[in-house]
Amino acid sequence: MIAEAFFDTNILLYAGSSALADSRKQRIAEELLLTVPFALSAQVLQEYIANALGKKALGLNEDNITAMLDALTIVEVLPITRELVVRSLQVRRRFQVSHWDASIIAAALELGCKILYTEDLNHDQDYGGVRAINTFL
Repeated sequence: MIAEAFFDTNILLYAGSSALADSRKQRIAEELLLTVPFALSAQVLQEYIANALGKKALGLNEDNITAMLDALTIVEVLPITRELVVRSLQVRRRFQVSHWDASIIAAALELGCKILYTEDLNHDQDYGGVRAINTFL
């Protein structure tokens, strides 16, 4: 099954947080995880772990991280390759976004995803075939 959506890190963080100040964001993120076929990249998983450990206000711990990673075993995860890095560079130049955002866009494009759920890019903008959607607006 090809996932039509790609999730940025914030979706995983909000869905897994036990102490998120904005319960609306948590509900939206949980609903997305449960209802939308999605894919991820290795970068997203790495960012999830780094933020889960570093942002104490989210209330996430090692057990939460392990549980999330276990739940995601059925999700396609794109590895970081030289080709993906080169495509990220092209995306960054074309759309004038940060390298990390360009890497997310490039991964979504590589996977054939049509929608990128994120808070970090312009809502409803098409980035060369993938549309950024911020469901938290």
